[in-house]
Amino acid sequence: MLARFDITADEIERVTEAFYAKVRSHETLGPVFALHVKAWPIHEAKVTRFWRNAILLERSYNGNPMQIHKAAGNVHANHFPIWLALFDETLAQNLEPNIAQAWSTLAHRIGRGLSMGLEPVVKAGAAPPKFI
Repeated sequence: MLARFDITADEIERVTEAFYAKVRSHETLGPVFALHVKAWPIHEAKVTRFWRNAILLERSYNGNPMQIHKAAGNVHANHFPIWLALFDETLAQNLEPNIAQAWSTLAHRIGRGLSMGLEPVVKAGAAPPKFI
């Protein structure tokens, strides 16, 4: 099977490393990640495998990102727009525009899913939403 778009494993690794360098110093995201990531090279390698799986269709990643983000306890849906903006900035700085856009589109789709999964659940018996 072909990759989703034309990118190399080395490019995926380079973008992942550049992104997490920014995350570590980011005023909002840095503290969230700092509570959970003690060994950055291990985390970056795992995320690189995630992206290689998602883009190059390798079977190098085994994990459940939704479960991990929910279990963290301090990851919230409102973090994803920040995460995605920083990721888009990193993509634009490290890749050709068409490749950056293709990866951004995939990241935004995944981010929407994760963000929706982290939204508070309405409790049973709660009033239905009011539509105006």
